[in-house]
Amino acid sequence: MSLLMVRHGQASAGSADYDVLSARGREQSLRLGKWLAASGHRFERVVLGGMRRHRETFEALAEGYGGALPEPHVDAGFAEFDHHAVFAGFSHAAPTHPAVAAVAREGLAAMAPLIHAALEAWAGDAVGDVPESWSAFGARVCAAGDRLAHAADRALVVTSGGVIARLAQSALGASDRAAVDLNLSLRNSGLCEFRPRPRLGDAGPAWSDLGLASWNAVPHLHDARELWTYY
Repeated sequence: MSLLMVRHGQASAGSADYDVLSARGREQSLRLGKWLAASGHRFERVVLGGMRRHRETFEALAEGYGGALPEPHVDAGFAEFDHHAVFAGFSHAAPTHPAVAAVAREGLAAMAPLIHAALEAWAGDAVGDVPESWSAFGARVCAAGDRLAHAADRALVVTSGGVIARLAQSALGASDRAAVDLNLSLRNSGLCEFRPRPRLGDAGPAWSDLGLASWNAVPHLHDARELWTYY
């Protein structure tokens, strides 16, 4: 059993509707599908996090794959946190923070520091009224991972960076600060693999928990560095 998790292709940051793949995001996803087919990857299950960018990533991936893939199933446990609410809440709570001022001046070019600062503040419960706390988000994501960890098949999961980073945090026993860094490191359409960690139970070998097998690979973009994007 394995989970191959895909961060969605580049969305439309800075536009009226972020939750739509950009032309570059579609190309990333199309290339990924071609690479998965050419490298012999087969799946018994496909799960989407429920965002439009997740579905559009899968649609382009499936087009590139060419062969039959399972009908995708939506599991809201793999949905991304409400980043608009978190970033807006941080900006309201800390209007004089240098990262907030930088984005006001420079726009998308200064987003990385704002994302980092906002996520750290959210992890420390220092952001105002948001729909979901950092801890609740982590618990939701881990529960979704557990649902697949106990299945005996190979699953392809299309989701978002925050979800994958929280699963990796749990797998590694990492700090909240590390989870933020892991989130920011993920490339669009990047691949991460998780496998159940073997445990020896009272009744013999048992599978529980997810272990991290690989992180942030983009073999489908090896010859197209211009397609390496982070948001």
